[in-house]
Amino acid sequence: MNPTLTQAASLPNIPWQNRPGNCSAPVWRYTENPIISRNPIPDVARIFNSAVIPYQGAYVGVFRGEQVNGIPFIYFGRSRDGIHWEFEPDKIQFVDENGEPFQPIYAYDPRLVEVDGTYYVIWCQDAYGAAIGMAKTTDFRTFVRVENPFLPFNRNAVLFPRKVNDKYLMLSRPSDSGHTPFGDIFLSESKDMEYWGHHRHVMGKSSRWWENTKIGGGAAPIETSEGWLLFYHGVTNTCNGFVYSIGGAILDLDEPSRVKYRCENFLLTPEQWYEERGFVPNVCFPCATLQDGDTGRIAIYYGCADSYVGLAFTDVQTVVEYIQSHDAACDDDCSEGRR
Repeated sequence: MNPTLTQAASLPNIPWQNRPGNCSAPVWRYTENPIISRNPIPDVARIFNSAVIPYQGAYVGVFRGEQVNGIPFIYFGRSRDGIHWEFEPDKIQFVDENGEPFQPIYAYDPRLVEVDGTYYVIWCQDAYGAAIGMAKTTDFRTFVRVENPFLPFNRNAVLFPRKVNDKYLMLSRPSDSGHTPFGDIFLSESKDMEYWGHHRHVMGKSSRWWENTKIGGGAAPIETSEGWLLFYHGVTNTCNGFVYSIGGAILDLDEPSRVKYRCENFLLTPEQWYEERGFVPNVCFPCATLQDGDTGRIAIYYGCADSYVGLAFTDVQTVVEYIQSHDAACDDDCSEGRR
């Protein structure tokens, strides 16, 4: 039986290009990349590592905007086709539960996930060290901060798009406050989206060259007939610094701390000029996907060289079968992750 998307809605206007005839890779790039270039709006030098979602027949997104003063914040954007974007000129104005202004000192690498009709923005910020910040919205006009889920130091938090066993689930990557030279993916659960616990190890770095330094969550997991499809980033260290690639794994539907399949090969690694050259060279950093339930098509949004936003494509059958046929999950990956 072919792998399928089991919960994805119909998305007939999903951005898409067919795989080129000379391409045998399971993921292929949009030929007009990058879709967001430098200096996209006044006082913002670069937009990258950003997340999008379907909304009211079009698309909205939360975007890491690196201001010209070097401080990152989250900006809001809209698009009719998921490719050409218009941005609000000012950063998102977050409020607390009483409607009072409550801005983080800085905010970067946002994810955007809908759970039970509410849209959650998750980002990295300062909370006396690198930590995870969260806010919720139902209309993309008012963004209400919720409690930070974890103590410092943590990054790369990603919510699952539905409850599992009546619990909200989140992936994260414990870290330090610098350019972390280590990192594994962990799973945490919550009954109320406020108190998080029952932490489980999902998977760590491997001996494979492209992910032998650290890994971290990317886009929100995608529910398929074979399990939760996870696009994540894997990092290696070279004489010229870190190199970030996109990897793929499939997690158990009912116990997502258990890895069913983990691809030995990268799905995308820096090869194009906009991935190899930029403020931080050699970076492909996945943050979001779109899926069309009718066709199985998947569009992947990824940050490029901390300078641009790129778009890549696959379909559920192609990428799941590729991960399965190149499986290198070890015993520790497949375990419950509890010690």
